Amino acid sequence: MMSNDSIKQADGLIANEIPQSPFCGSLRSKKFFMRDTLPAVAADYLDASNHCWCRVTQQVIGPDGSPADPDFCIPGRTCYSSAFEAGAL
Repeated sequence: MMSNDSIKQADGLIANEIPQSPFCGSLRSKKFFMRDTLPAVAADYLDASNHCWCRVTQQVIGPDGSPADPDFCIPGRTCYSSAFEAGAL
């Protein structure tokens, strides 16, 4: 018998698996703080300044040395963490 941790659900997720958000949970911008929902597209982060930063490094460069930007802070990047993870927001 399989444990509950490895049971695949109808939505394709494995029980207790954290879903991936479209952007890293550490990506920040001024516009980010004006939202009441998770950003779903790059325009949800970018204002006229196009300035974003990483919450972890507090810089425009992420922990892996690449730019903190909606085009780069996506699933698959080595420092990516889902916005759905505890403590990500």
